[in-house]
Amino acid sequence: MSGKGKIVWVRTDHLTSSAERKRMVTSALEAGYADIVLREEDSALQKVGRYYPIVRKGEELFADGKQIGVVLTIRDHKDAEKASRFKGKQEFVLVESHDWKVIPLENLIAEFQGTSTKVIASCSSVEEAKLFATTLETGVDGLAITLNDPSKLAQFSALARSDVAEVELVEATVKAVRPVSVGDRVCVDTCSLLAIGEGMLVGSQSACLFLVQSESMDSHYVSSRPFRVNAGAVHAYVLGSDGRTRYLSEVKGGTELLAVDSQGRTRPVVVGRAKVEVRPLLLLEAEADGVTYTTILQNAETIRLCTKDGSISISDLKEGDKVLVRLEKGGRHFGHAVKESVVER
Repeated sequence: MSGKGKIVWVRTDHLTSSAERKRMVTSALEAGYADIVLREEDSALQKVGRYYPIVRKGEELFADGKQIGVVLTIRDHKDAEKASRFKGKQEFVLVESHDWKVIPLENLIAEFQGTSTKVIASCSSVEEAKLFATTLETGVDGLAITLNDPSKLAQFSALARSDVAEVELVEATVKAVRPVSVGDRVCVDTCSLLAIGEGMLVGSQSACLFLVQSESMDSHYVSSRPFRVNAGAVHAYVLGSDGRTRYLSEVKGGTELLAVDSQGRTRPVVVGRAKVEVRPLLLLEAEADGVTYTTILQNAETIRLCTKDGSISISDLKEGDKVLVRLEKGGRHFGHAVKESVVER
């Protein structure tokens, strides 16, 4: 399971019995992990489900028949010094140690920073994982969850799903809301149930994305559909789980987007389908930091914008109201943030 932040593997190679290893694979798949380290003799476990097997042969790691890395066990400073020989020569170095006091992890992180080799640290507790993920601010490139009890995998789920940093939300002041005839709008139906106050970040300019709440509240006319975000017109940007924006017109089943709540907490969600339909539209203009931004949403009372204190229907939105947005300096190139001056009107 990997995203914009940390790579996350689940290890089975350390377990003694084949039954234990099979239980770990099954539990990892049920928990949503997609990268699993296997022993060479456990090829049959690759048929348990669909995932990315990383096969350990001795101290070497293979994927699709090609070597992608090595396992480095650190017992003392001499072992630690061996790490540098793999710098720039292997894609991954999976580091394990029974006593991390032997070598401060920051030494390894500093050693490999700026190289093509990624450091994956073996961890056996959530506390270790959090520490490894934040050491020297950037942390290791990835975590290899190493457990004896597969039921404890659930404890790592929040950590594994939080590889996109929390989003900083600010208030924007509504300047105008007006009809703009009809157009194609996109309803994003996810494979997750979203909470009240949780939705997606969308907007006409990548510099300002509005937090549009999911249809998690009942209305006078329809029951709640908490899996759905009526996100707006096809031209709009939406924030993906990888930190990139994409056009709503590009969203389809299997796309992974970012769900965000009013506190800025995030989680990735998979799209089940995207419905594009012709609907009446409204232009929303709001000001933040002295700049006016826009987004175009369907003209329907079920569309709600998140606020500091809850949410408000776009049908009730008026000049002077405040809504939550995410601001970003610079521009976007193929969805990636770039440090350049870009003006979008």
